[in-house]
Amino acid sequence: MAPRLMVHGQDTSLGTSPSAEADLNRALELLAEVKSGATPPMLRLYRPLPTVAFGQRDANLPGFEAACAAAEAHGFAPVVRRAGGRAAAYHRGCLVVDHIQRQPDAIVDAKARFGFFADLFTTALRSLGVDARVGEIPGEYCPGEYSVHGIGAGLSLKLVGTAQRVVSGAWLFSTVIVVADSAPIRSVLVDCYRALGLDWDPATAGAVDDLVPGLGVDTVEAAVLEAYRPFTELVHTRPFESQLGRT
Repeated sequence: MAPRLMVHGQDTSLGTSPSAEADLNRALELLAEVKSGATPPMLRLYRPLPTVAFGQRDANLPGFEAACAAAEAHGFAPVVRRAGGRAAAYHRGCLVVDHIQRQPDAIVDAKARFGFFADLFTTALRSLGVDARVGEIPGEYCPGEYSVHGIGAGLSLKLVGTAQRVVSGAWLFSTVIVVADSAPIRSVLVDCYRALGLDWDPATAGAVDDLVPGLGVDTVEAAVLEAYRPFTELVHTRPFESQLGRT
């Protein structure tokens, strides 16, 4: 971990980004900037537009166009991310955390990074009273060994999904935490996965506030930043959209 990270939050009063695709592309632009040294290592935190992020394998399936149409019918923008995994959905009730770090041997610790961040986000959620645990649950969407799920009231819900992009000299670790309003996510994934011909259990799609009612994105964001503090110095800067000149 870096000794210091710049923290760029989102000023929602300035509006949202132009599109879901622009948000993904901006993360890759920042990865290039951090790699070159033009921009310091950073945390970028924001509430995303309604998005279904398909994996590369999804885009090669016969039902991909129908899945994109299904996403749009639910008001979610379909995009293809440059990372592994299957389709994942998120919206303004979610928190995206992009950690972008310069590192000469970035590929060496790629797998260990998944474990580190799974533990970090589990710690953050547990601090809020969520019974959060690391590991894939049967039938979850976009399954992963280092997913973070929550337990409660007879439910096992996937709450956190992660993806990583590694280039020579730097890495981007992107995390989506589903905080609130899980019903639209569950609904759009049902139709998208049906179109793709992929099996999953819709009962695994949930949000933090399904387990601990009343928790919001701002509270979860504060818990995430607190979980970072033992590992790095956080330096807060002006809101991210303001810095980029977004409107």
